[in-house]
Amino acid sequence: MRLNVRSRQALFAAAIGATLVLSGCGKDNDDANSSTGGVTLGFVNGADTEFHTCLQKAVEQTAKQEGAKIYTANSHQDSSAELSNIEDMTSRNVSALIVQTVNVDALKGDIAKAKAAGVPLYLTSVATSDMDDVLGAAVVDLKKAGALDAEWVAKDAGGKKAEVGIIAGAPGAASDLLVGGFKDALPANATVVADQPAMFNPVKAQDVAENMIQAHPKLSYVFVANEEMAFAARKAFDAAGHKDVTIVTVNGTPEGVAAVKDGRFGATVANSAMTIGDTAVKNVLGLLSKKASVDKIANIPLVLVTKDNLNDAPQYCPK
Repeated sequence: MRLNVRSRQALFAAAIGATLVLSGCGKDNDDANSSTGGVTLGFVNGADTEFHTCLQKAVEQTAKQEGAKIYTANSHQDSSAELSNIEDMTSRNVSALIVQTVNVDALKGDIAKAKAAGVPLYLTSVATSDMDDVLGAAVVDLKKAGALDAEWVAKDAGGKKAEVGIIAGAPGAASDLLVGGFKDALPANATVVADQPAMFNPVKAQDVAENMIQAHPKLSYVFVANEEMAFAARKAFDAAGHKDVTIVTVNGTPEGVAAVKDGRFGATVANSAMTIGDTAVKNVLGLLSKKASVDKIANIPLVLVTKDNLNDAPQYCPK
């Protein structure tokens, strides 16, 4: 059947409309401009904590500011879901993929999947020992973050013997590095008497803290792998009549800094999710365009926040 001019024009318009609908699936921003050449980025987040929420917000805002389209997905602490999310992102033909991994052991499969699809992969928070197949990384020295808290404990204890507890996050990624750095930097007079994961879940953290103080009523310090869990632990210790237990933690949110100010926490290590997300997007775009001024690995600054330097904490989350 032959189509007249008007019919061909109608079919062409319908096809264009269908294409626009398909390209808008998922979380994206459609105002890509000439500064990025229509770059489309994928971001696979690892969990649902405040850190991850702020990280995603920073990635989305910076992508929009830079004129790049962005698709996002969340693996909810499931490494198999992470691999599926990466596969989905590569099927969307993204220009590059940013990954906040669930588990560093999962990265080998993630990198291989992205490489096979010809999609450059950029990491946030951690790097791999072999970066040859990775576009780059915005790296947080998580061992140093743990060590900074341990050094504060050492100074605060002043050589006196102290029992120390650890409320970890989810095994396999950030938490392991944080806890390892904390343990390695503890002084000889501080003994770890309890070390339990709470999966970055405040409810579980409260349960862990309640059990910990019952088993070890002489606890002096507790390292908690993020501030959300630390607030839950503080509640449990206070309810049990152990307000003298000193908590050290990580994040540097406004609420966390306020808790340091009023004494609920002894210290926190500021690890700005906003800085990580902003750096990741800008560096991905720079590396894709082969800008010589952009380093493959960007080191994110850390700040130990105590009562003495509350104003030094960087902004944690985009507004």
